[in-house]
Amino acid sequence: MPGKQTEDGPVEVEAGEDGAEEDLGGLTLEELQQGQEAALALEDMIALSAQTLVNAEVEQLYQEVRPLGQGRFGRVLLVTHRQKGTALALKQLSKTSTSLRSFLYEFCVGLSLGTHAAIVAAYGIGIESANSYSFLTEPILHGDLITFIQPKVGLPEPEAAQRCAAQLASALEHIHAHGLVYRDLKPENVLVCDPACRRIKLTDFGHTRPRGTLLRLTGAPIPYSAPELCAPAPLPEGLPIQPALDAWALGVLVFCLLTGYFPWDQPLAEADAFYEDFLIWQASGQPQDRPQPWFGLAPAADALLWGLLDPHPRKRSPVGSIKAYLGQPWRQQEGKVEGLGEAQK
Repeated sequence: MPGKQTEDGPVEVEAGEDGAEEDLGGLTLEELQQGQEAALALEDMIALSAQTLVNAEVEQLYQEVRPLGQGRFGRVLLVTHRQKGTALALKQLSKTSTSLRSFLYEFCVGLSLGTHAAIVAAYGIGIESANSYSFLTEPILHGDLITFIQPKVGLPEPEAAQRCAAQLASALEHIHAHGLVYRDLKPENVLVCDPACRRIKLTDFGHTRPRGTLLRLTGAPIPYSAPELCAPAPLPEGLPIQPALDAWALGVLVFCLLTGYFPWDQPLAEADAFYEDFLIWQASGQPQDRPQPWFGLAPAADALLWGLLDPHPRKRSPVGSIKAYLGQPWRQQEGKVEGLGEAQK
Protein backbone atom coordinates (compact mmCIF):
# COMPACT_ATOMS: atom_id res chain seq x y z
CA MET A 1 0.00 0.00 0.00
CA PRO A 2 1.76 3.19 -1.11
CA GLY A 3 1.72 6.10 1.31
CA LYS A 4 1.58 9.82 0.70
CA GLN A 5 2.86 12.66 2.80
CA THR A 6 0.99 15.61 4.18
CA GLU A 7 2.79 18.44 5.89
CA ASP A 8 1.81 16.84 9.18
CA GLY A 9 2.88 13.30 8.30
CA PRO A 10 2.14 10.35 6.03
CA VAL A 11 -1.32 9.53 4.76
CA GLU A 12 -1.95 6.04 3.40
CA VAL A 13 -3.77 5.84 0.07
CA GLU A 14 -4.58 2.56 -1.61
CA ALA A 15 -4.31 2.23 -5.37
CA GLY A 16 -7.07 0.63 -7.41
CA GLU A 17 -6.71 -2.83 -8.88
CA ASP A 18 -5.39 -1.43 -12.15
CA GLY A 19 -3.11 1.10 -10.45
CA ALA A 20 -5.08 3.99 -11.95
CA GLU A 21 -3.49 7.37 -11.43
CA GLU A 22 -6.81 8.83 -10.31
CA ASP A 23 -6.68 6.69 -7.16
CA LEU A 24 -3.36 8.33 -6.32
CA GLY A 25 -4.46 11.89 -6.98
CA GLY A 26 -2.93 11.92 -10.45
CA LEU A 27 0.44 10.40 -9.49
CA THR A 28 1.87 7.20 -10.85
CA LEU A 29 3.20 4.60 -8.42
CA GLU A 30 6.74 5.41 -9.57
CA GLU A 31 6.27 9.12 -8.84
CA LEU A 32 4.79 8.37 -5.45
CA GLN A 33 7.65 6.04 -4.59
CA GLN A 34 10.20 8.70 -5.54
CA GLY A 35 8.58 11.15 -3.14
CA GLN A 36 8.47 8.57 -0.36
CA GLU A 37 12.16 7.81 -0.76
CA ALA A 38 12.99 11.52 -0.57
CA ALA A 39 10.88 11.91 2.57
CA LEU A 40 12.58 8.96 4.29
CA ALA A 41 16.05 10.24 3.39
CA LEU A 42 15.20 13.64 4.87
CA GLU A 43 13.88 12.05 8.06
CA ASP A 44 17.20 10.25 8.50
CA MET A 45 19.13 13.51 7.99
CA ILE A 46 16.87 15.36 10.43
CA ALA A 47 17.40 12.74 13.12
CA LEU A 48 21.17 12.88 12.71
CA SER A 49 21.32 16.69 12.55
CA ALA A 50 19.25 17.00 15.74
CA GLN A 51 22.03 15.14 17.57
CA THR A 52 24.84 17.30 16.20
CA LEU A 53 23.51 20.82 16.81
CA VAL A 54 26.05 23.19 18.32
CA ASN A 55 24.67 24.79 21.50
CA ALA A 56 26.12 28.29 21.68
CA GLU A 57 25.29 31.94 21.22
CA VAL A 58 26.07 33.04 17.68
CA GLU A 59 28.02 36.07 18.91
CA GLN A 60 30.50 33.79 20.68
CA LEU A 61 31.48 32.10 17.42
CA TYR A 62 30.92 34.69 14.69
CA GLN A 63 31.34 38.43 14.23
CA GLU A 64 28.48 40.16 12.42
CA VAL A 65 29.59 42.22 9.41
CA ARG A 66 26.30 43.37 7.86
CA PRO A 67 22.79 42.17 7.06
CA LEU A 68 22.31 40.36 3.75
CA GLY A 69 18.55 39.81 3.89
CA GLN A 70 15.50 40.00 6.09
CA GLY A 71 12.39 37.81 5.98
CA ARG A 72 9.22 37.35 7.96
CA PHE A 73 10.66 34.60 10.15
CA GLY A 74 14.36 35.38 10.23
CA ARG A 75 17.34 37.18 8.78
CA VAL A 76 20.55 36.43 6.88
CA LEU A 77 23.81 38.00 8.04
CA LEU A 78 27.29 38.23 6.62
CA VAL A 79 29.56 37.04 9.42
CA THR A 80 33.19 36.11 9.94
CA HIS A 81 34.49 33.27 12.07
CA ARG A 82 36.05 34.86 15.15
CA GLN A 83 39.14 32.62 15.11
CA LYS A 84 39.71 31.94 11.40
CA GLY A 85 38.24 35.08 9.86
CA THR A 86 36.32 33.08 7.22
CA ALA A 87 33.42 34.99 5.64
CA LEU A 88 30.10 33.11 5.80
CA ALA A 89 26.38 33.74 5.50
CA LEU A 90 24.39 32.91 8.61
CA LYS A 91 20.62 32.38 8.45
CA GLN A 92 19.06 33.00 11.83
CA LEU A 93 15.47 31.98 12.66
CA SER A 94 13.68 33.09 15.80
CA LYS A 95 12.37 30.37 18.11
CA THR A 96 9.17 32.36 18.56
CA SER A 97 8.18 31.69 14.94
CA THR A 98 10.16 28.54 14.02
CA SER A 99 10.00 25.07 15.53
CA LEU A 100 13.06 22.90 15.90
CA ARG A 101 11.70 20.48 13.31
CA SER A 102 11.01 23.25 10.77
CA PHE A 103 14.52 24.56 11.23
CA LEU A 104 16.07 21.11 10.87
CA TYR A 105 13.94 20.39 7.82
CA GLU A 106 15.10 23.50 5.93
CA PHE A 107 18.67 22.92 7.08
CA CYS A 108 18.68 19.32 5.83
CA VAL A 109 17.03 20.10 2.49
CA GLY A 110 19.72 22.69 1.85
CA LEU A 111 22.44 20.21 2.76
CA SER A 112 21.04 17.55 0.45
CA LEU A 113 20.82 19.91 -2.55
CA GLY A 114 23.72 22.30 -2.13
CA THR A 115 26.19 20.51 -4.42
CA HIS A 116 24.63 22.13 -7.50
CA ALA A 117 26.34 25.18 -9.00
CA ALA A 118 23.08 27.18 -9.09
CA ILE A 119 22.06 26.35 -5.51
CA VAL A 120 23.50 28.09 -2.46
CA ALA A 121 26.00 25.72 -0.81
CA ALA A 122 25.04 24.87 2.78
CA TYR A 123 27.59 23.91 5.40
CA GLY A 124 26.83 21.19 7.90
CA ILE A 125 26.81 23.46 10.93
CA GLY A 126 23.55 24.05 12.80
CA ILE A 127 23.48 26.22 15.91
CA GLU A 128 20.91 26.39 18.70
CA SER A 129 21.05 29.55 20.80
CA ALA A 130 18.77 30.66 23.63
CA ASN A 131 16.39 32.50 21.28
CA SER A 132 17.19 31.27 17.78
CA TYR A 133 18.28 28.51 15.42
CA SER A 134 20.97 29.23 12.81
CA PHE A 135 22.84 27.54 9.98
CA LEU A 136 25.69 28.58 7.70
CA THR A 137 25.95 28.84 3.92
CA GLU A 138 28.28 30.33 1.36
CA PRO A 139 27.97 34.15 1.23
CA ILE A 140 26.32 35.66 -1.87
CA LEU A 141 26.95 39.40 -1.73
CA HIS A 142 25.04 41.10 -4.57
CA GLY A 143 21.48 40.80 -3.32
CA ASP A 144 18.54 39.05 -4.91
CA LEU A 145 17.19 39.05 -8.45
CA ILE A 146 14.29 41.42 -7.72
CA THR A 147 16.74 44.34 -7.47
CA PHE A 148 17.96 43.64 -11.04
CA ILE A 149 14.50 43.52 -12.66
CA GLN A 150 13.49 46.95 -13.95
CA PRO A 151 9.75 47.77 -14.11
CA LYS A 152 8.36 47.45 -17.67
CA VAL A 153 11.83 46.40 -18.86
CA GLY A 154 12.87 43.20 -17.06
CA LEU A 155 16.58 42.44 -17.16
CA PRO A 156 18.02 45.14 -19.45
CA GLU A 157 20.79 43.01 -20.94
CA PRO A 158 19.25 40.73 -23.60
CA GLU A 159 21.37 37.71 -22.70
CA ALA A 160 20.75 37.98 -18.93
CA ALA A 161 17.23 36.55 -18.99
CA GLN A 162 18.39 33.43 -20.83
CA ARG A 163 21.39 32.97 -18.53
CA CYS A 164 19.21 33.20 -15.42
CA ALA A 165 16.48 30.98 -16.87
CA ALA A 166 18.99 28.30 -17.87
CA GLN A 167 20.62 28.24 -14.43
CA LEU A 168 17.28 28.14 -12.62
CA ALA A 169 15.99 25.34 -14.84
CA SER A 170 19.13 23.34 -14.08
CA ALA A 171 18.75 23.92 -10.33
CA LEU A 172 15.09 22.88 -10.42
CA GLU A 173 15.93 19.75 -12.43
CA HIS A 174 18.45 18.88 -9.71
CA ILE A 175 15.80 19.35 -7.02
CA HIS A 176 13.26 17.25 -8.94
CA ALA A 177 15.83 14.48 -9.47
CA HIS A 178 16.03 14.23 -5.68
CA GLY A 179 12.27 13.60 -5.51
CA LEU A 180 11.52 17.11 -4.23
CA VAL A 181 9.45 20.08 -5.42
CA TYR A 182 10.81 23.56 -4.65
CA ARG A 183 7.44 25.40 -4.46
CA ASP A 184 8.74 28.92 -3.79
CA LEU A 185 10.33 30.20 -7.00
CA LYS A 186 10.36 34.00 -7.08
CA PRO A 187 13.03 36.66 -7.66
CA GLU A 188 13.48 37.22 -3.92
CA ASN A 189 14.72 33.63 -3.56
CA VAL A 190 17.28 33.94 -6.36
CA LEU A 191 20.62 35.37 -5.20
CA VAL A 192 22.96 37.14 -7.62
CA CYS A 193 26.68 36.35 -7.50
CA ASP A 194 28.11 39.25 -9.52
CA PRO A 195 27.13 42.78 -10.61
CA ALA A 196 26.62 41.69 -14.22
CA CYS A 197 24.06 39.07 -13.13
CA ARG A 198 25.97 36.29 -14.88
CA ARG A 199 25.69 33.73 -12.10
CA ILE A 200 22.71 33.19 -9.81
CA LYS A 201 21.88 30.73 -7.04
CA LEU A 202 18.61 29.45 -5.65
CA THR A 203 18.12 29.73 -1.90
CA ASP A 204 15.50 29.29 0.87
CA PHE A 205 14.14 25.73 1.01
CA GLY A 206 11.56 26.13 3.77
CA HIS A 207 8.69 25.33 1.38
CA THR A 208 10.41 22.47 -0.48
CA ARG A 209 8.54 19.18 -0.08
CA PRO A 210 8.80 15.59 -1.34
CA ARG A 211 6.92 14.85 -4.53
CA GLY A 212 3.38 13.71 -3.74
CA THR A 213 3.06 15.67 -0.48
CA LEU A 214 -0.59 16.65 -0.08
CA LEU A 215 -1.14 20.40 0.05
CA ARG A 216 -3.91 22.95 -0.17
CA LEU A 217 -3.63 26.56 -1.30
CA THR A 218 -3.61 28.80 1.77
CA GLY A 219 -4.51 32.42 1.19
CA ALA A 220 -5.30 34.11 -2.08
CA PRO A 221 -3.54 32.87 -5.23
CA ILE A 222 -0.63 34.88 -6.60
CA PRO A 223 0.85 34.98 -10.14
CA TYR A 224 3.25 32.14 -9.30
CA SER A 225 0.41 29.87 -8.04
CA ALA A 226 -0.33 27.16 -10.60
CA PRO A 227 -4.02 26.85 -11.56
CA GLU A 228 -4.31 23.33 -10.14
CA LEU A 229 -3.69 24.79 -6.69
CA CYS A 230 -6.75 27.00 -7.18
CA ALA A 231 -9.03 24.13 -8.26
CA PRO A 232 -10.78 21.57 -6.02
CA ALA A 233 -8.22 19.08 -4.75
CA PRO A 234 -8.37 15.57 -6.27
CA LEU A 235 -8.11 13.97 -2.82
CA PRO A 236 -9.83 14.96 0.45
CA GLU A 237 -6.46 15.74 2.03
CA GLY A 238 -5.32 18.02 -0.79
CA LEU A 239 -3.35 18.14 -4.05
CA PRO A 240 -0.35 15.80 -4.43
CA ILE A 241 2.38 18.21 -5.50
CA GLN A 242 4.39 17.62 -8.67
CA PRO A 243 7.36 19.31 -10.40
CA ALA A 244 4.80 20.91 -12.73
CA LEU A 245 4.20 23.49 -9.96
CA ASP A 246 7.79 24.66 -10.34
CA ALA A 247 7.48 24.70 -14.15
CA TRP A 248 4.54 27.10 -13.87
CA ALA A 249 6.43 29.39 -11.48
CA LEU A 250 9.46 29.31 -13.77
CA GLY A 251 7.30 30.39 -16.70
CA VAL A 252 5.93 33.34 -14.73
CA LEU A 253 9.44 34.31 -13.62
CA VAL A 254 10.82 34.14 -17.18
CA PHE A 255 7.98 36.43 -18.29
CA CYS A 256 8.99 38.89 -15.56
CA LEU A 257 12.65 38.74 -16.62
CA LEU A 258 11.63 39.65 -20.17
CA THR A 259 9.00 42.32 -19.47
CA GLY A 260 9.42 43.67 -15.93
CA TYR A 261 5.86 42.82 -14.84
CA PHE A 262 3.61 39.85 -14.10
CA PRO A 263 1.47 38.33 -16.89
CA TRP A 264 -1.53 38.36 -14.50
CA ASP A 265 -2.36 38.78 -10.82
CA GLN A 266 -3.83 35.32 -10.34
CA PRO A 267 -4.45 32.28 -12.58
CA LEU A 268 -8.25 32.43 -12.37
CA ALA A 269 -10.05 33.21 -15.64
CA GLU A 270 -13.22 34.35 -13.86
CA ALA A 271 -11.29 36.81 -11.69
CA ASP A 272 -8.42 38.01 -13.91
CA ALA A 273 -9.01 39.33 -17.45
CA PHE A 274 -5.30 39.10 -18.33
CA TYR A 275 -5.24 35.40 -17.50
CA GLU A 276 -8.49 34.81 -19.41
CA ASP A 277 -7.01 36.57 -22.46
CA PHE A 278 -3.92 34.38 -22.22
CA LEU A 279 -6.01 31.17 -22.15
CA ILE A 280 -7.99 32.29 -25.20
CA TRP A 281 -4.78 33.19 -27.05
CA GLN A 282 -3.08 29.92 -26.10
CA ALA A 283 -6.11 27.86 -27.18
CA SER A 284 -6.27 29.70 -30.52
CA GLY A 285 -2.81 28.46 -31.51
CA GLN A 286 -2.22 31.81 -33.25
CA PRO A 287 0.87 33.45 -31.73
CA GLN A 288 0.45 36.57 -33.88
CA ASP A 289 -2.82 37.45 -32.08
CA ARG A 290 -1.01 38.10 -28.82
CA PRO A 291 -2.67 40.00 -25.94
CA GLN A 292 -1.18 43.35 -24.97
CA PRO A 293 1.00 42.10 -22.04
CA TRP A 294 2.78 39.77 -24.47
CA PHE A 295 3.80 42.46 -26.96
CA GLY A 296 7.55 42.57 -27.38
CA LEU A 297 8.19 38.84 -26.99
CA ALA A 298 9.62 36.79 -29.83
CA PRO A 299 8.02 33.58 -31.18
CA ALA A 300 10.55 31.39 -29.35
CA ALA A 301 9.52 32.98 -26.04
CA ASP A 302 5.86 32.42 -26.95
CA ALA A 303 6.46 28.72 -27.54
CA LEU A 304 8.55 28.31 -24.40
CA LEU A 305 6.03 30.07 -22.17
CA TRP A 306 3.00 28.36 -23.72
CA GLY A 307 4.58 25.07 -22.68
CA LEU A 308 5.59 26.10 -19.16
CA LEU A 309 2.24 27.84 -18.57
CA ASP A 310 -0.05 25.11 -19.85
CA PRO A 311 -3.06 25.10 -17.44
CA HIS A 312 -3.08 21.28 -17.43
CA PRO A 313 -0.18 20.04 -15.26
CA ARG A 314 0.21 16.73 -17.11
CA LYS A 315 0.60 18.59 -20.42
CA ARG A 316 2.89 21.27 -19.00
CA SER A 317 6.47 21.31 -20.26
CA PRO A 318 9.14 20.33 -17.71
CA VAL A 319 11.59 22.96 -16.50
CA GLY A 320 14.30 21.45 -18.69
CA SER A 321 12.40 22.45 -21.84
CA ILE A 322 14.16 25.82 -21.58
CA LYS A 323 17.31 24.21 -23.03
CA ALA A 324 15.68 23.87 -26.46
CA TYR A 325 15.13 27.63 -26.69
CA LEU A 326 18.51 28.93 -25.56
CA GLY A 327 20.28 30.96 -28.22
CA GLN A 328 17.03 31.80 -29.98
CA PRO A 329 15.54 35.31 -29.80
CA TRP A 330 13.23 35.83 -26.82
CA ARG A 331 12.58 39.55 -27.12
CA GLN A 332 11.72 41.95 -29.97
CA GLN A 333 12.92 45.53 -29.91
CA GLU A 334 12.73 48.18 -32.63
CA GLY A 335 12.04 45.66 -35.36
CA LYS A 336 14.88 43.39 -34.22
CA VAL A 337 14.85 40.29 -32.10
CA GLU A 338 17.48 39.85 -29.42
CA GLY A 339 18.75 36.62 -27.92
CA LEU A 340 21.94 34.98 -26.76
CA GLY A 341 23.54 35.30 -30.16
CA GLU A 342 23.67 38.04 -32.77
CA ALA A 343 20.51 40.12 -33.19
CA GLN A 344 18.33 38.87 -36.02
CA LYS A 345 15.46 40.31 -38.02
